[in-house]
Parts: sequence; C-alpha cells; structure tokens
Amino acid sequence: MKTQEVMMLVGAGLLIWVVGTIYYGFRGPLILESSSPRYWTAFALSPVVSAALCILILRWRQIPPPNWASAMLLIAIPGMIGEAVVLSQLSVFMPRLHLASGGRYGAFLFATYAAVLGLAEVVTLRAR
Repeated sequence: MKTQEVMMLVGAGLLIWVVGTIYYGFRGPLILESSSPRYWTAFALSPVVSAALCILILRWRQIPPPNWASAMLLIAIPGMIGEAVVLSQLSVFMPRLHLASGGRYGAFLFATYAAVLGLAEVVTLRAR
C-alpha cells in the first residue's frame, strides 16, 4: 500500500475511535450499567456494526482481499492504543461510568477488535 493509503486508513481508524469513545462516554452507563439483556445485545451488535463499517471502508478504498488483514490492522491500531489510555484512566475520560464498568467495557472492546481483525484475517487467508 502507498503511504497515502496507509495514512487514510489510520486516519479513518482514529476518527472511528474518537466518535466511538465519545458515544460510549455519554451512552456507556445506559449500555454497560443497565440490564443484562441490553448489555449482551450491544455486546453482540458492536462487532457486527464495526466489521460492516470497516468492510465498507476497505471496499470504498478498493483494498484487495489479500491485503485486508494489514489494512484492517491499520484501522484498528489507533483505537487499540487509544483504548489502552482510556481504560487506564477511565474516571478521567469516561466520568459517567462507574470504575467497576471498566472490565465490561474492556471485554466489549476486546470482542469487537477480535471479531473485526479475525474476519479480516480469514478473508486474507482465503484470498491468498
């Protein structure tokens, strides 16, 4: 991939992370600290929505399937780094969440990143 493409994917990942973090900063208590069915529904939907968004970006940028794993990782890296910072200082970045919700939020993030990156890896391996 060209440098411009790499920077665009990293930038898209950064934008997705910022928007997602702001969303969960405000809506997190409703999702993470309410009923168990609401949490598990969101837990199941987040990887699906995130994967669909990332696939749309890869198709929009016409990234060939053999390059999906590396391209998806470029999208994910800003969020993975950012979430490490957010989780280490949860009360600063998400003051509406109880500190005890950090584990639930971390599990939420882990499942989403694992599903998105796993899907990209499967596509890449099948294409090669």
